[in-house]
Amino acid sequence: MTRYQSQLDKFSTLCQTNGKTWQSINPEFANRMTLQNRFKTGLDIAKYTAKIMREDMAAYDQDSSQYTQSLGCWHGFTAQQMMMAIKRHQKTTKRSYVYLSGWMVAALRSEFGPLPDQSMHEKTSVPKLIEEIYTFLKQADARELDHLYRELDDAKATGANTQEIINNIDNFETHVVPIIADIDAGFGNEEATYLLAKKMIEAGACAIQIENQVSDAKQCGHQAGKVTVPHEDFLAKINAVRYAFLELGVEDGIIVARTDSLGASLTQKIPVSKEPGDLASQYTAFLDTTPITSADDLNDGEMAIKLDGQLCKPVRLENGLYQFKDGTEKDRVVLDCVTSLRSGADLLWIETEKPHVQQIAELVNRIKEHVPNAKLVYNNSPSFNWTLKFREQVYAQWQQEGRDLSQYPDPSLDPKALMAPQLDSSELAAAADELVRNFQRDGAREAGIFHHLITLPTYHTAALSTDILAEGYFGDLGMLAYVRDVQRQEIRREQASVKHQDLAGSNIGDTHKEYFSGENALKAGGEANTMNQF
Repeated sequence: MTRYQSQLDKFSTLCQTNGKTWQSINPEFANRMTLQNRFKTGLDIAKYTAKIMREDMAAYDQDSSQYTQSLGCWHGFTAQQMMMAIKRHQKTTKRSYVYLSGWMVAALRSEFGPLPDQSMHEKTSVPKLIEEIYTFLKQADARELDHLYRELDDAKATGANTQEIINNIDNFETHVVPIIADIDAGFGNEEATYLLAKKMIEAGACAIQIENQVSDAKQCGHQAGKVTVPHEDFLAKINAVRYAFLELGVEDGIIVARTDSLGASLTQKIPVSKEPGDLASQYTAFLDTTPITSADDLNDGEMAIKLDGQLCKPVRLENGLYQFKDGTEKDRVVLDCVTSLRSGADLLWIETEKPHVQQIAELVNRIKEHVPNAKLVYNNSPSFNWTLKFREQVYAQWQQEGRDLSQYPDPSLDPKALMAPQLDSSELAAAADELVRNFQRDGAREAGIFHHLITLPTYHTAALSTDILAEGYFGDLGMLAYVRDVQRQEIRREQASVKHQDLAGSNIGDTHKEYFSGENALKAGGEANTMNQF
């Protein structure tokens, strides 16, 4: 018996049990509405997607080609369109996730208006966006199933075989996929982190990414002025997130521990060491210090600490922050990552200043000496100039090989010379583009990258497409700018958005009205619906 028929039998029995008072309830309609809403709560989603993500992590451990990907989405509609496109083109949603970026929440979803990535936006906007994304993904399920139900009804009406359609309903693949959600630095102390994590999990998040910056001094990972916290403070927040998962019954929830230490040179706090070699003393050993011999070497308000038997004073800036020694960045990253994994984190995020597989691999291989199955979530950031950085890599490689580079500008003389449009058709540009094309495969194989994401792509696609349309529509092209560059492309790509009424739920509404009101239903569809032109 098919799942569809089994559910139908259950509702038929239920309706019969309730007798005449339920005589207007159609068991088949109730069955269809149940199947189109598989996930009743956000916790249902979190448990379902956590299981998927754990299975994907295990598959990656066996085969690095099984890496996962996502795009950052700032609205439920962008997430819906992404997953519908993936399912249409790839024929499956497997190994495809949604990333929720704190940067885009700040820039696009705050009631204050556009904000920088400094945790100034309302913390409640994060779980609200998670809930919104899953509302849109569930609506994509309902729409696609509604189309299958209509096919089923048409087949029944003509006496055609319905088995294939019922199989498609039974084996329907949901658009609901894991979300990796950015909690920034926790928006406060560990209790604040716990409370917000609970809201995010209740909204459906199975994976929460948290960074080791100071919460009230948080900066975007690709900007200066980043201040990290001692390990004890960060581990308390990792614990807070784990307790939130456990309290809500999502026992296999995923914690992504992000370190910004590669680009952070400051700390706000010197931790207290309780025994030689502990985490606090390792953190303190990275401080930039000046040796002292007596109290006379200290100015008023300065402090002295003892490191390796030597009295010294840490370099303290005018804003009260302490400075790390130059050259300790990589060592701090490795310690951050090993400590996080040994203290409950499941995945790592290392924020780098450029996309370079060998640089990432160097760090990950050092981490794997301590935690062999260490895996990364990596930010394929739009903050990188991918064209320039990969042309630089090819130029440097060819220079090392002794190749003739006389036809190319020397980047040491002009840092942006390799961006010149006339180089786009060159051999160097082609080699660089091939590296970009293979970056995710290479990174997964050589640098332990389990999940590749682009944090802000839909921010940039919205900006670009709107600029192109506005240029033409308000210029000489007029309406042709929309017809040629938008609508005609939607039609030829068979995008659901061309029938925007259906995508927004009009046909689902008509179906439900018919369930509820029968022949008296006032439906929006029909011959007068202009959507029939498509």
